[in-house]
Amino acid sequence: MAISVYRPGELTSADRSAWTAFQSKAHLHDTPELANPFLSPEFTLAVGRCRRGVRIAVIRENGEPAAFFPFHTTAAGVGRAIGLGISDCQGLVHRPGFTWDARELLRACGLSVWEFDHLAEGQTPFEAGASGTFPSPVIDVDRGYEAFLTQLRARSPKFTRTTLAKERKLGRDHADVRYVHDERDPEVLSTLMRWKSAQYRRTGRSDRFAHDWITRLAQQLFHSRSESFAGLLSVLYADGRPIAAHFGLRSERVLACWFPAYDPEFSKYSPGLILHLRMAEAAAADGIAYLDLGRGQKEYKDSLKTRELTVSEGWVARRHPVAFGHRARRAPVRALRNAVLGRPELFEPADKMLKRMGKIRSGG
Repeated sequence: MAISVYRPGELTSADRSAWTAFQSKAHLHDTPELANPFLSPEFTLAVGRCRRGVRIAVIRENGEPAAFFPFHTTAAGVGRAIGLGISDCQGLVHRPGFTWDARELLRACGLSVWEFDHLAEGQTPFEAGASGTFPSPVIDVDRGYEAFLTQLRARSPKFTRTTLAKERKLGRDHADVRYVHDERDPEVLSTLMRWKSAQYRRTGRSDRFAHDWITRLAQQLFHSRSESFAGLLSVLYADGRPIAAHFGLRSERVLACWFPAYDPEFSKYSPGLILHLRMAEAAAADGIAYLDLGRGQKEYKDSLKTRELTVSEGWVARRHPVAFGHRARRAPVRALRNAVLGRPELFEPADKMLKRMGKIRSGG
């Protein structure tokens, strides 16, 4: 086994094709999680155009690619998953049956530690370093939209009935209600990012789009299109203007939900929920197997989900002073955050405080 580390621009077209082929056939080898678009070469290369320190380890056996391990590194040898903090699926993409030694891989990559927060299922050599596991809800549409809707009605009858009634009311109250699954107007993407920034501020959260590299990344991915990958902007319109939108990433079989937002003026219609139902319908028609809603406790995710995947956070490390120092800094922060998120008696007052701060910050 030989391990070579490349900068994004050094990856050959043959290696990219092999990487994509591993993802395309993953569902045939009982590793469907590897088909997630956050694990695609396109996502890694786009991050590499927006941030320094992106590297790709190519592991070869008998001269042929066996696995691809993208990561972000610092000069001190601290490694992080690609897009840590905004990527909803992380890990190593590999051929069927491939196994690896995590510390040997880190050594070959010049890393003392590799941190992750959305490690995909089945990454056994990395899972030994997991400090916690979390549900990541999905919407299965591989049997078609009507099968999903039937399941949704049985599982969440009141939610389904109310959402569909609001959609009908939206159609009665406003003209030209329509859904566009693949909107190509970049101005609508800008509108979505403004809505999302306002939502972050309103709820007291950190504004992702205040970071220039994240804005540029979304714009680049919006223009990324191939048979195996695309940045997908889906929009619900009323009265000739967007009222809800979502930007996510699509592979051949998975639609990764990423940035949803809506115009608060239309909040009484729950346009975000209507949008997600239309996304599920269109994804099913496109041959998508499931929509990955991503880790995080949200009421709408619990209502829409058909099942849950599991993702992990933590780090793998070699015996190295840099690794010890990194863990000493990061472990208390992660432990405190997860303690708050995992206990309603702590989360609810913390969430209220964030929203009060957000209201002040937004001038409300």
